[in-house]
Amino acid sequence: MKKQLKSFKSAFCGIARAVCTEAHLRFHIVAALYVLVFSAFYSFTAAQTAVLIVLIALIIAAELVNTAIENVCDLVTKEQNPYIKNAKDMAAGAVLALSAGAAVIACVFFLDFGVIAKIFTFFSERPLLLVLLLASAVVSVVFVKLGPYGIRDKLFRKRNKR
Repeated sequence: MKKQLKSFKSAFCGIARAVCTEAHLRFHIVAALYVLVFSAFYSFTAAQTAVLIVLIALIIAAELVNTAIENVCDLVTKEQNPYIKNAKDMAAGAVLALSAGAAVIACVFFLDFGVIAKIFTFFSERPLLLVLLLASAVVSVVFVKLGPYGIRDKLFRKRNKR
């Protein structure tokens, strides 16, 4: 049991490290959260919800594998090498292919103008929730761009300048 707990700890540490260092992973996590929030407005079947969750997990997993491949390639050499470039490009291409497929599925699932109108009405009738949604979008952009440590560093530097 101790070995399994150590494996879980290592896996969570790997995810946390990737979240801290990889803006693309942070983007996918933020996008996944918004997909899940807005899916509440739709009457998805259990199968559709499962497809969304599986796609989210696959994209995050692919991004983690891409990051691992990039890290191993950087360990092998920092010099220009066509094989290293190909490996990195192919790993990034795998994430892109999966993300493109997920975007098409999202269009099929979410492109319902009646529900979209209902979402607009919902937020227009609840200005506080609209403000919170917009604030979450700003926080999300900052999180994707800077990451958790970048945000901390920016805040810390500002406090020290005063």
